[in-house]
Amino acid sequence: MRPVTLFTGQWADLPLETMAAKAQGFGYDGLELACWGDHFDVRLGAANDAYCRERHELLAGHDLKCWAISNHLVGQAVCDVIDHRNREIVPDHVWGDGDPAGVQERAAEEMKLTAKAAKRMGLSVVNGFTGSSIWGKFYFFPPTGEAEIKAGYDDFAKRWGPILDVFQSEGVRFALEVHPSEIAYDIYSTEDALSAIGNHPAFGFNFDPSHLVWQGVDPVKFIDRFGDRIFHCHMKDVAVTLDGVRGILGSHLPFGDRRRGWDFRSVGRGDVNFEDIIRALNDIEYTGPLSVEWEDAAMDREHGAKEACAYVRDLQFKSARAAFDAAFGR
Repeated sequence: MRPVTLFTGQWADLPLETMAAKAQGFGYDGLELACWGDHFDVRLGAANDAYCRERHELLAGHDLKCWAISNHLVGQAVCDVIDHRNREIVPDHVWGDGDPAGVQERAAEEMKLTAKAAKRMGLSVVNGFTGSSIWGKFYFFPPTGEAEIKAGYDDFAKRWGPILDVFQSEGVRFALEVHPSEIAYDIYSTEDALSAIGNHPAFGFNFDPSHLVWQGVDPVKFIDRFGDRIFHCHMKDVAVTLDGVRGILGSHLPFGDRRRGWDFRSVGRGDVNFEDIIRALNDIEYTGPLSVEWEDAAMDREHGAKEACAYVRDLQFKSARAAFDAAFGR
């Protein structure tokens, strides 16, 4: 059965030693290490075998393994229109003097290092974001021409093409979490991103149903369409709570505000049909981790993480090797 892991991005306020002990107690098989906090240092990982060995040994001391690292925050800065919000999420050495072009260039170099660090860790997948220069133009008003949108995809290809070449040379794949604010956020934009990057073999997806469901996109259709590009899988839930007053765009309200038209939920407590997703993942023969990305503003995270682990583990079942009525054949 697939390993059940916990993404540490929402736990980066805790030292990794503390986080690993908690994850063991929750029942997880491993951790998807975030490249922030003290969980995984990209520069040390890219240069130092001893550091990578120590990370593995720390996890093994709690009966945990690692199948992927994730560098969402730096990846976001590669194609973003840089502003003060990026300063809050990227490391000082990437921010530098804050000049936008410099931030983007340093973020790109950091993502190349992330590929090298993953290889040194013995891993084949890095999850993350790409950012997008055109996400803010999704409404098409003021009028936005086709050429302007194409320029955004071209910018993505120009900035990420060299990064993905490094990934390929290192034998590591980059898995974009398809997500609003990224170059790909639904099925059609994912198709366009793949086309822009020339179907680069190192470029695929960290499947996360929660970001599709609130947009009205069927996650199973995403799996069916991009099955050969799903390199990793997040288990995350969401609830859509439209009632004629709440709006689907969130009303500029923060996560956790009950006036929002949708919000993330602990796994199994929202609108995602995880059984259909498991069946679809079985169909494409996905064998990687099911990694819980736990987010629920109204629930204690330790309660939620433990509950989510048990829920995801119980969801799994093996694919049938023959049709159920094969026994009646001659």
